Amino acid sequence: MQPPPSRFINRELSWLDFNQRVLEEAQDESIPLLERLRFLAITSSNLDEFFMVRVGGLQILVERGKTALDPAGMSPREQLEAIEKRTRELLAEQYACFLASLEPALVEAGIRRFRFEDLNERQRAVVELIFETEIYPVFTPQAVSAEGSFPLLVGGTLSVLARLVPTADRPAEFRWAIIPFGRIAPRFLTLPADRGYAYLLLEEAVRAMANRFFPGETVLECIPFRMTRNADLGIREDQASDLLTGMEELLSARRRGDCVRLEISADASPEAHAFLQSALALDPVDVFAAPGPVDLSAWSQLADLKGFDALRYEPWAPQPSPQVDPKASLFDTLARRDVLLCHPYESFEPVTRFVEEAADDPDVLAIKQILYRTSRNSPIVAALARAARRGKHVTAIVELKARFDEARNIEWARNLELNDVQVIYGVRGLKTHAKVCIVVRREPQGIQRYVHFGTGNYNEITARIYSDVSYMTCNEELGADASSFFNAITGYSQPQGFSKLEAAPLGLRGRLLELIQAETERKQQGQKAQITGKLNSLVDPQMIEALYAASQAGVKIRLNVRGICCLRPGVPELSENITVVSIVDRFLEHARILHFHHGGDDRVFISSADWMPRNLDRRVELLCPIEDAAARQRLIALRDTYFQDSEKARKLSPDGRYRRQRGRRKGIRSQEVIYREVCQRVKESQMSQRTMFEPHRAPGSET
Repeated sequence: MQPPPSRFINRELSWLDFNQRVLEEAQDESIPLLERLRFLAITSSNLDEFFMVRVGGLQILVERGKTALDPAGMSPREQLEAIEKRTRELLAEQYACFLASLEPALVEAGIRRFRFEDLNERQRAVVELIFETEIYPVFTPQAVSAEGSFPLLVGGTLSVLARLVPTADRPAEFRWAIIPFGRIAPRFLTLPADRGYAYLLLEEAVRAMANRFFPGETVLECIPFRMTRNADLGIREDQASDLLTGMEELLSARRRGDCVRLEISADASPEAHAFLQSALALDPVDVFAAPGPVDLSAWSQLADLKGFDALRYEPWAPQPSPQVDPKASLFDTLARRDVLLCHPYESFEPVTRFVEEAADDPDVLAIKQILYRTSRNSPIVAALARAARRGKHVTAIVELKARFDEARNIEWARNLELNDVQVIYGVRGLKTHAKVCIVVRREPQGIQRYVHFGTGNYNEITARIYSDVSYMTCNEELGADASSFFNAITGYSQPQGFSKLEAAPLGLRGRLLELIQAETERKQQGQKAQITGKLNSLVDPQMIEALYAASQAGVKIRLNVRGICCLRPGVPELSENITVVSIVDRFLEHARILHFHHGGDDRVFISSADWMPRNLDRRVELLCPIEDAAARQRLIALRDTYFQDSEKARKLSPDGRYRRQRGRRKGIRSQEVIYREVCQRVKESQMSQRTMFEPHRAPGSET
């Protein structure tokens, strides 16, 4: 007999299932071709990060002899074995999608990849010119041996391994050399073509002209490969007197991290395979042969090719919010009403303008903001610097430990300090992940606080592709709570109890458990009870057990979890009242929205936190109630739209598999419905603001 399934789904396998759902978008022929290509590239970059962080961490546990089981009952070694098997299945599907489906369709659409031997004379001349001027002078081959020193290659970048014929004095030993490409080398070499776009891969050019790097030698093969380094490295803050310096040392260590995965062309000889495996000290399970081009994430560049707009989604331009008058001060607007924005359907511009107006307004005394991730040339960072130069008190909490954005955060944190911004590098031992900005303004009636709470980062670029919520208010209790929260982070003050907000790692977990328990008790008393949640990830065992208990009491629970979900729904006598769906579409679902029926007195919240141990216990997070009636009802309606999706929703089954919901309600695609509704709201607002027609009369005519 098969053993009964665990109460929990393994976190790592759940993540790989999420990447499978992204891959399904690449396989879906109803999606525009270049968008399918983009989804495929995303699955590859997702796997990169997964190996850098999750697999790297598990390998460390195995090396240290750790055998503790995860909530799903799997040891670190068992998880690695399951990951390897599932990853090879994913890779096979990725390359089948690329080689058998996407590439033929791209050729038909006028986008063609050439092999060097297929080039005509004109194209070959162009490639040779590029090689002589841009490749040969830049790239540097390096002789290597399995026993000797191996170059410190940049993780995630492509290189080629050249195998040379043996020398006369050592006829049994092949010679080897590495040609690293580095980060800035162009992967796609544009070729002249009569129509469309033609390209040659950089490694094809290097392979074809490898003899020029080794004059007088015979190159037997030239094989592309790529290594992924372990990035699951932490900083001991108790041993780092300067966190900034400590983070720079961490970035340096990450560049030297052990190799956790080797991707190599399937064309490689057994000798090349064996050489790299030995030189990088890898087990066979860590080597993945690519039956096509190595590193499919690079194809995201082709998804942005100019001149092929018909192969992309129709443009959905972010709409101006009818709640925000572009001609009026945002402070005047917020004095009259709270503003709820649903990005990217509604423009992020009011959030940027909130900080920019504060920087330029002579009545603003202070700006306090948490910055976790932002864009390279952020107008918000520029506004904070400008505000400080104008004499305002500006405090920025900059999270240096935002993974893979550490270097950028260090750079503009230093720039902010040079502009007299008070920069605080988060909280010792925790990541500061909350999204909040406070503006303190002098007004005739006294000091007034304006606050922005968000589910996403202060990044105007990702705000066009991430689905998030912004809430802007001058509610005095929320403003006071936000100030107390900020002061607890920046100073030595003991965190005080909040009136409205809740924060992790203080009371957020407890507050959520109270809300779940309240619904459970109401159901036990014969009342209506319902919980609805929209999250990125659901991993935390205590939260899952609380939901199981609520389900067993009869509480109806609907969860929209985009990525990892360790809860097993629909299991009789355990979770039969829980439904879990995941939506993968053109926008990345990123908002965290919670709704508790609460006896008919709806309690609606937005949050920066997913339900994961790291968010609830090891990060500084916020839970913000939405008490404005209009904003609350809009979020409830938004939630309902997601659960009506019949095009992009996948339902999680008790066996841990996701299945599409197509055919249940034909034609409902939640993201499209939300965008059309936003456009309709804008149209109706514009119509209501139109004045009566006034005829233009000739001079001297009677009135």
